[in-house]
Amino acid sequence: MKIMLRKVGDEFSVYVAKKDLEEKIVAMERPGLWGGRITLGNGWVFQLPEMASETRLPVSVEARRLES
Repeated sequence: MKIMLRKVGDEFSVYVAKKDLEEKIVAMERPGLWGGRITLGNGWVFQLPEMASETRLPVSVEARRLES
């Protein structure tokens, strides 16, 4: 699923265009964000792709949605 990741202040958020949904990231498996699982405020869980830690945000990526 195509998602857009962005950071405002110290908080990360995700926008899912297909669902017109924007949610804050409430949990991250890895402190560097990339390559791990993230959990959104609505309970959705995504597996993010491996990317360089210095990747600039906002960025659109293809992420896999997992069972919450």
